[in-house]
Amino acid sequence: MLSKQSMEGRYQVSMIALDQIVPENHLVRKIEKALDFNFIYDLVEDKYSMDNGRPSIDPVVY
Repeated sequence: MLSKQSMEGRYQVSMIALDQIVPENHLVRKIEKALDFNFIYDLVEDKYSMDNGRPSIDPVVY
């Protein structure tokens, strides 16, 4: 159903956890259980500064 928000509703922040909206039997969940992606940290370590700048997004993102 198409709904129209009021101007005030457009500026509200919604907090949604991906774990709540991704089904338990989703392919990405199965891949996450089967593979260990920790090797990615070693591959990208030289691309990140440990003492300068803002905190990064975790490089292991599906």
